[in-house]
Amino acid sequence: MALSYEEIFKKNREWIAKKLGEEPDYFKNLSKGQLPSYLFIGCSDSRADPEEITGLNLGDIFVHRNISNIVNPIDLSATSVIQYGIENLNIRHIIVCGHYGCGGVSAAMKKEGLGKNSPWLQIIKDIHRIHKSELDLLESDEMRYDRLVELNVIEQCQNVLEMDVVKNQYYSKRYPSVHGWVFDIRTGKIIDLNFDYKKGFNELRGERPNFGQRLFGLLKKLKK
Repeated sequence: MALSYEEIFKKNREWIAKKLGEEPDYFKNLSKGQLPSYLFIGCSDSRADPEEITGLNLGDIFVHRNISNIVNPIDLSATSVIQYGIENLNIRHIIVCGHYGCGGVSAAMKKEGLGKNSPWLQIIKDIHRIHKSELDLLESDEMRYDRLVELNVIEQCQNVLEMDVVKNQYYSKRYPSVHGWVFDIRTGKIIDLNFDYKKGFNELRGERPNFGQRLFGLLKKLKK
């Protein structure tokens, strides 16, 4: 059962006492600044907290979360976080993390309800349309649902690669690396999708079409 509003402050005081008991200068050191190696782009789902599932501490991980861990090139919030992480924090690893049981992905797969006219979820609906032939071969709705979660993560990783600030940093310094993860709520495990960011960056040197161009090309083929 969730804590009451008042209990949250009690827990906060207990947490402060615990931290100071372990390390008297904990908050003094924490206040000096942050130098995280990781940027975590995840879903807003309350069950997929990045520090909790990774075991990392405060100051270890820079975080951006939204519905269904989407990296939309015109979303100023996501792009600003990535730019700040690269230019100011010198981030070494960018992780896009989805999770099985994602409500946004589920809604995007349905023709009615929340996903029907959602501009935000249209991105996932487009990914579903692009990969429909692959998804239709799977035996169950649950398998299709899980696979779309994975495909969404892969596509968002590609969107990260295509950002100029990320490309320029990688070509000059050989980092950041870009990783695609899925958190399996059913088991607690983090699954590394082994996204080949090196291959992706190499392809982009030849200006591989971005997501919008790939989608336009596919729709054009379907109309023929």
